[in-house]
Amino acid sequence: QVQLVESGGGLVQARGSLRLSCAASGLTFSTYNEGWFRQAPGKEREFVAAINWTGGTIYSDSVKGRFTISRDNTKNTVYLQMDSLKVGDTAVYYCAADGRLRGVLPGSSPDYWGQGTQVTVSS
Repeated sequence: QVQLVESGGGLVQARGSLRLSCAASGLTFSTYNEGWFRQAPGKEREFVAAINWTGGTIYSDSVKGRFTISRDNTKNTVYLQMDSLKVGDTAVYYCAADGRLRGVLPGSSPDYWGQGTQVTVSS
């Protein structure tokens, strides 16, 4: 049974930082592509960042230069370092995994989702 468990969310002031983690189990993590998505109240879920199984990364324009996605295959974990946070980054953040890179890109439907972690940025 595949499980993705996010952690690290919370309340932070604007211009602050948070690091999200997503621990995976039940899959061969090193061969999977991982992504982070987010959903703000009243809005559709949107793509944030993705990392393929070789470490290549892709970011949405809204977070490029502020967020960094990384992975540690020895810990079956993917991270999202979020710096220079803005009020507009407030959302529930979800990690996702898919055997195909296009499965974790914008508009995709990944094979697996985590349960989400709330990130709230105050002004």
